[in-house]
Amino acid sequence: MESISYAYGTNHFDNDRELQAVLRHFWPASQEQWPRLQEFGAWAGRDVYEACYHIDHDAPPVLVAHDLDGHRIDRVRLSPSERSVLSQSAWIASPPYQHQGWPFHYALLYLLGDPGIGCILTITGQTAYALHKYGDDSIPGKDAIISHLLSGAAWGATWMTESQGGSDLGANETRATFDGEVWRLFGDKYFASGAGLTDYAITTARPDGSQPGPKGLGLYLLPRLTRQGTLNFQVRRLKDKSATRAVPSGEVELNGSEAYLIGQANHGIYYTLENLTVSRLANAVVAMATGKKAHFEVLERVARRHSFGATLQNHPLIRRDLTDFAVRSAGGLALAFYGVQKFDAAWTDRPPYTDRYHAARFVTHLAKNRTAEHAAAMTAMGMELFGGLGFLEEYAVSRWHREALITPIWEGPSNIQALDFLETVTRHHAHQAVLEELHAYLTHAGTHAAHLAQETLDNSLHHLQAMSGREAQWHAKNDLRAIADATQVALLYDMAEDQGERYAKLADLYATKFLEHQEYPFWADTDQDIWGGVVDE
Repeated sequence: MESISYAYGTNHFDNDRELQAVLRHFWPASQEQWPRLQEFGAWAGRDVYEACYHIDHDAPPVLVAHDLDGHRIDRVRLSPSERSVLSQSAWIASPPYQHQGWPFHYALLYLLGDPGIGCILTITGQTAYALHKYGDDSIPGKDAIISHLLSGAAWGATWMTESQGGSDLGANETRATFDGEVWRLFGDKYFASGAGLTDYAITTARPDGSQPGPKGLGLYLLPRLTRQGTLNFQVRRLKDKSATRAVPSGEVELNGSEAYLIGQANHGIYYTLENLTVSRLANAVVAMATGKKAHFEVLERVARRHSFGATLQNHPLIRRDLTDFAVRSAGGLALAFYGVQKFDAAWTDRPPYTDRYHAARFVTHLAKNRTAEHAAAMTAMGMELFGGLGFLEEYAVSRWHREALITPIWEGPSNIQALDFLETVTRHHAHQAVLEELHAYLTHAGTHAAHLAQETLDNSLHHLQAMSGREAQWHAKNDLRAIADATQVALLYDMAEDQGERYAKLADLYATKFLEHQEYPFWADTDQDIWGGVVDE
């Protein structure tokens, strides 16, 4: 791996000043866990890096339909490398249930940094989340299942998507019929991550007699095996994907599959949306981690490569691109962990939810949408700065762009994020408490950029609230992006209070580029603390 990746073999925690600063600011207790984060960062930069490259290029999961005796098993065969990484990282789902908080979980997920492996861990954690929070004693062995999911003895999944509806859960047609002992599910799940690996999935289905639309959905636990030990569902095939190959995604057929209702049948859509909040934050964190992987590769590349008589990093345009990496990395990661912080304070809330829970949802939509855009831009620039080598699959950097491109799609693409975000504003007024907080940060900063961010927040939210129906939907995505950008400016200014002047400079740069839509100012060319790297002049 040393010959194809500059970042391989490095400690991804020690080398990530942005992560360290964000954790100090948004999770003050994090330094108690720094030894574990450092140990995990060393493992992620070596074993995980190598294993995930190997899985992607040489050894993706393979579906095995039958065993030697001809029995249908629909199980995936994993490479030894993938089994090892999964078994050693399964524990990262546990901290929230051990009173160590969601920031610890998401920091570990960020360090792991691989969307495919991260997906397996996230959907397993979501399964445990639903059972922990809403499962009752009517689910046989519930506590043991949770324990197995959190230890790596079993793997979970979230199977919601159906071919006719996609992101429109209200269009789901899978039926649930109670036979007097268990629920029976009939239908197809079209994009089932973890297919062939999963031991327990949570899935949506419509109980007989329930109302149409999303409020008619229940949430069910779907074991891989029936009570008699036979296969409970069938995997039709695995998907042929351009990336995230470590997670087997397939199509699952439910033909009278045994299932157990989680919580109240008429609250299934609320439980499902809660689980989406968990995974949307994971999406935000892993998007920024993927962008950072490209950033690590680029920093070393531009320090080694020469052109036109100088090291690449000494050319103004390269420093401009490195500045863009730094601004996006700092702003996006701050936004992601601001969402994590809000969710950590509200995750025990149940329907009907409190204002703090709706505020967490509001920030989650901002984070999920904008970090995915940052990741795609950062990884694309990483490929460009490597030139022709960046487009070759044999080297590490090209994979990060392929991996990044799923993050705008997973857990609801930008249009879905915009619609859900709009609902938090117009129906729940979730923005009000967040707006007060952000205004305080910006007022304290008192700069031109801070004033511009305040105006952007106020004008964009007023714009959305002044419209209704189709017109509000038309503008929702653009206003979401503007609010997310202004939020990042505010958060960077607040980080400057305890993490140093660099973050005030990053706030100014972010505002110039993404609020004023102007080029980064030339002063950054001589500010090595902003763009990074080592000057060799």
